[in-house]
Amino acid sequence: MKVLKPSDSGPWEPTLPSNRGIYYGGSWHEPVSGSYAPTFEPGRGRTLCDVAESSAEDVNRAVVAARAGFPVWRDTQPLERARILKEIARILRDNARELATIDAANCGNPVAEMMGDANIAAAQTEFFAGLVTEMKGATIPMGPNALNYSIRQPLGVVARIIAFNHPFMFCAGKMAAPLAAGNAVIMKPPAQAPLSSLRLAELVGHLLPPGVLNILPGGAEPGAALANNPGVDKVTLIGSINAGRAVMRSASDTVKPVLLELGGKNALIAFPDSDPDTVARAVVGGMNFTWCGQSCGSTSRAFLHADIHDAVVERVRDAASRFKPGIPTDPQTTMGAIVNKAQHDRVLSYIRSANEEGAKLVYGGKVPDDPALEGGFYVEPTIFADVTPTMKIASEEIFGPVLSVLKWSDESAMIEDVNRLEYGLTCSIWTRDLEKAHRTVQAVEAGFVWVNEVSKHFIGAPFGGVKQSGIGREESVEELFSFTHEKNVHVNLAGQPRAV
Repeated sequence: MKVLKPSDSGPWEPTLPSNRGIYYGGSWHEPVSGSYAPTFEPGRGRTLCDVAESSAEDVNRAVVAARAGFPVWRDTQPLERARILKEIARILRDNARELATIDAANCGNPVAEMMGDANIAAAQTEFFAGLVTEMKGATIPMGPNALNYSIRQPLGVVARIIAFNHPFMFCAGKMAAPLAAGNAVIMKPPAQAPLSSLRLAELVGHLLPPGVLNILPGGAEPGAALANNPGVDKVTLIGSINAGRAVMRSASDTVKPVLLELGGKNALIAFPDSDPDTVARAVVGGMNFTWCGQSCGSTSRAFLHADIHDAVVERVRDAASRFKPGIPTDPQTTMGAIVNKAQHDRVLSYIRSANEEGAKLVYGGKVPDDPALEGGFYVEPTIFADVTPTMKIASEEIFGPVLSVLKWSDESAMIEDVNRLEYGLTCSIWTRDLEKAHRTVQAVEAGFVWVNEVSKHFIGAPFGGVKQSGIGREESVEELFSFTHEKNVHVNLAGQPRAV
């Protein structure tokens, strides 16, 4: 992450993209309907600018452009594709501050954190650039007079629908694997925060053949149109479970594959042998309070053993106090804003329900009273203890800065409570006992598990969920392979048809 200098104090002003239309076929276009909608700055509660609203007809036109660009990119030498991706990564790093400031203004996450997002996107792009020669097939022995082998080929046109919590990281990082594999991509940025994706097209669009990178801003209509368009060969989504179900239904009309990274109501499990100070920091860190808990992977249910429960709860107050809501574009801010009013109201409704159901408020629980934050959508980091598994805050994904602490003493009952929900994305396990750790890893229903760690992703390690939390794996070679199909080839070397 870039080191912030003292002279950088005070909010940074975003430089918004010059183009607010639709990008496809290597150029900018007005929406067919002529419709534009405002996009907001949640930290200040004001409009930033108007952005194009793509329609189904805009999707059709972008798909035509992408299908024209696909064979050009497919036939580009793999190492040349890698060189271009590495150049894109360089541009992302060189423009990290500008991109981070746009995202901080448009989605509400702190600009210092968004600097990290831009650099992660660059690292992901370089990672997949390095894998272009790993799309290998295999040979299958068939005897002396035959050769049987498989090859991997790109799918064609890939549509990726991304979420608002890390807009630029998702747009730039998620286009890398399908591009490395030789596909054309259509990126659907989040309706709440499309500006950094538009800026990405301005910065790197010229490096790719026309139609290979396409950006379609808008709401639900372009997302649904991409999912059922017969010219799209695969569709992916980062979003809610309900959105994932809708995409999967639409994709079924053309029997196209999907990759879904959906919601989570993830558990942090602390055994009695773990250190209360360390666990308290992990409990708070795993909630991702920096971006207001707006993360599918947040460990929003902390299962603390009775022997250490009180000691940990006592310490979480100090750990949570490090996160104070502030203006997102200020590099000193440690906790940003909720993305919009609707989500802000939703988070506050869950806090009310927790109070009504008898949970004990340990920290936060209200809108900050700082006059400098007036007009923005802020909520203090909020922690409840005495939570039971059936309370709303313990069973529904809030996507906000609200943590549920549950006390346990019976391991089998605790595991049952951890697994009782439809979600299965991440889990964090804290213990000094190797046997307990591996036993619990086997027992929890989650796709990505930390032991004595929390929140971190690792490039090359497959990330994804089980149950209703998603299909497929990302951030790894498995993601690259998922944007290819395997073709088998059989060659009869004898030159005569084989007798049946």
